[in-house]
Amino acid sequence: MSRKKSISQITRKNVETILKMEQAADESRTFGERVADGFAACVGSWTFIIIQSVLLAIWVCLNLIAWVKHWDPYPFILLNLALSFQAAYASPIIMMSQNRLGRLSERRNRLDLQINLLAEQENTEMLRLLHKICEKLEIPLKDQPTAECLEQVTRPESLLRQIEKTESQNGKSKK
Repeated sequence: MSRKKSISQITRKNVETILKMEQAADESRTFGERVADGFAACVGSWTFIIIQSVLLAIWVCLNLIAWVKHWDPYPFILLNLALSFQAAYASPIIMMSQNRLGRLSERRNRLDLQINLLAEQENTEMLRLLHKICEKLEIPLKDQPTAECLEQVTRPESLLRQIEKTESQNGKSKK
């Protein structure tokens, strides 16, 4: 049996790890969060839009044709009230679901940042070690200054300031 792992084995492990994280996040939801997520999924579906559209069309037709008693004559004040009532409750419930998803997304972003910073530190150290190996074996480097620059520790706060400065300069030049 070969000791080498295939790329599909490695990615499968990563997919399983992500799946476990998502399952843990789903299982830790409160009852209210589950209700809000279910409501948002229902209201945000084509099935809901089609059913609501059919019901609204039936309501309007029945009140215009008058096959039955007019319970909500034109301009459909009762229908407007019902739709306003629905919107008054639907909006905050959907916002609760979106806020939870936003918090989950922010958490993932922080995890990505931590992993990226760790990878940057590892890469910097590997470059430094490779440079030392090249020196020891007397292997000339093509672009010595670039190699030395890449061996320096990356400081995220400095990069952030550089990005902000560049953005502000580009923003000023566009105006």
